[in-house]
Amino acid sequence: MDRDAAVELLKRHLKTRNLRNHTFAVEAVMRKLARHLGEDEDRWGLAGLLHDIDYDYTADDPERHSLEGAKMLEETSVDREIVQAVRAHNDAHELPRETTMAKALYAIDPLTGLIVASALIHPDKKLSAIDVPFVMNRYGEKSFARGARREAIETCEELGVPLEAFVGLALEAMQEIDDELGL
Repeated sequence: MDRDAAVELLKRHLKTRNLRNHTFAVEAVMRKLARHLGEDEDRWGLAGLLHDIDYDYTADDPERHSLEGAKMLEETSVDREIVQAVRAHNDAHELPRETTMAKALYAIDPLTGLIVASALIHPDKKLSAIDVPFVMNRYGEKSFARGARREAIETCEELGVPLEAFVGLALEAMQEIDDELGL
């Protein structure tokens, strides 16, 4: 599946603009991290783009989230590694994240939320207005963006990327598409 087909699939299943923006942010960071690690950025980008494809159907039942998405993707031409990464990104299932792609998706997903929340508390409400120290200060505030699971974000170390560098890479990727994200 190419990106255009994935975006069309996403639009059919995710109706909320903010949720689609989240998937675009995760896609951008997955692509940038793939480049950094010497991985296939198109495949990694698809994993980021499609990881929450079932969210409109499973928002009220988090135990089904990612399992339904993986089933949906199994019915398409998306490769198996992407399906596995999507399935494993939800903590509720306690599935092993065996591939580098799956580990990356798991760490990136909550980080994008933390970065967006950081931008939104800045007076300018723009990604371009924040930097790594600003995000790291928010990161240290446990009551800030509680849904951004720090323990998941910190698994970036398993990828050989220190936390602060990981935040910097993610922030830069999101700043590159700030117009698309509306931030």
